[in-house]
Amino acid sequence: MIKNYLVIAWRSLRKHKAHSAINIAGLAIGMAVAILIGLWLWDELGFDQYNPNYKRVAQVMQNMTYNGVVGTDQAIPIPLGAELRKNYGSNFKRVALSSWSQDAVASVGEKKLTTTGNYVEPAGPELFGLTMVEGSDDRLNDPSSILISQWLANALFGKADALNKIVRLDDTANFTVAGVYKDLPLNSTLGSDEVDFFAPWDYYLRSISQQRRTSWNNNFNQLFVELADNADMPTVSAKIKEAKLKRVNADVAALKPALFLHPMSKWHLYSEFKDGRVAGGRIQYVWLFGIIGLFVLLLACINFMNLSTARSEKRAKEVGIRKTVGSLRGQLVSQFFVESLLFAVLAFALSLVLAQLALPFFNDIAGKQIFILWSNPWFWVAGLAFTLFTGILAGSYPAFYLSSFRPVKVLKGGFKAGRFAALPRQILVVLQFTVSVGLIIGTIVVFKQIQFAKDRPVGYSREGLVITYMSTTGLHDHFDALRTDLLKSGAV
Repeated sequence: MIKNYLVIAWRSLRKHKAHSAINIAGLAIGMAVAILIGLWLWDELGFDQYNPNYKRVAQVMQNMTYNGVVGTDQAIPIPLGAELRKNYGSNFKRVALSSWSQDAVASVGEKKLTTTGNYVEPAGPELFGLTMVEGSDDRLNDPSSILISQWLANALFGKADALNKIVRLDDTANFTVAGVYKDLPLNSTLGSDEVDFFAPWDYYLRSISQQRRTSWNNNFNQLFVELADNADMPTVSAKIKEAKLKRVNADVAALKPALFLHPMSKWHLYSEFKDGRVAGGRIQYVWLFGIIGLFVLLLACINFMNLSTARSEKRAKEVGIRKTVGSLRGQLVSQFFVESLLFAVLAFALSLVLAQLALPFFNDIAGKQIFILWSNPWFWVAGLAFTLFTGILAGSYPAFYLSSFRPVKVLKGGFKAGRFAALPRQILVVLQFTVSVGLIIGTIVVFKQIQFAKDRPVGYSREGLVITYMSTTGLHDHFDALRTDLLKSGAV
């Protein structure tokens, strides 16, 4: 039976090539947009999942009350790390203090590169889930060691082995490469910060004042933890709430510092706080783009419905003859559903081609490294479900509408749409135009706002102005020579 339905659907498709091509193209474009948005959502929802323990990793943060308003801060005092290890150690598998991600000039011989990295305690690399390609991630106990990414290793040493080679940072200190780790994915907190090295915490401590190292009243650094296997995130968060309050002076205690754990699984999507509670973040964009994707797919399905029912008079005789020779309405409904599913399958194949062609441009404007997951079986499972959903949604109204014709009136040539037969199509057309106009207006408003922000007066002429950052102290110390060379070049 299914084979017969497919044969009939294929014959109908070949007989009406122009109509079929328009239907498939319209559906494919809508599906391609939905696929691109779906890949973007997958990338956003998969943030930091490169780390196998990301559900048990958290950042220690604090709420403090200023003039009755609760503010949330990621910065914590350095002594808190030792406090958690000493008095709350059974709740944690790893505790690691870290500096903020900061730029540094890494040099090997005459080769110099501006890169970004963190100074972190020895537990940091394993806590962050680094995958080592060479060497070991437990070598940061040595204050002269450093871990670098594959990208930095290739940039500095080319194809040569980087292990045990010397890297100089900021022309101030030499470090021995103790390990090379796999580049962090762009859809990770550290990867999006382009962190390409981890340097020893002990070296960092020697570069700051004694007061910063020992004071409970100053917040300068970050603290990350990995929970013990038997620990629960909310329970441990409640336990450490007053760990800082017990140690600070009266002035800071008046601000009511309250510690809490912010899970790694929420770093990216839930990063905004209000009154000491999570108030949203990029999750709002996830919902927004998800809704836009559904609307675009809905528009494509409505277009398919309208084009299918527009040929109702030509399909009426076919329905009449089939009913006359014994076809039941349920069989006709199945026939039309199979036809719409065939269109959806062909449209899905075309949409994958369109999405693949659009991905470079899409990645450029989205700042992503998204690709179609050709080898992932779950992608094809989702693609099958997506195709079935689209085919059933797009074919639902045509199937029930076309199968409702009465054979006697049709075969006598008296087929005429009822008084309200066109009402559903009119509603669909109005809905289609309403959504389309809404999306167009939204696009225009956003574009105008961006243009306004870009072109608004700033109090000086921006024509021909260029800014570049000088990362090395050598450039600062020899500014006159740099200025003279730039002027001599004739470009400045």
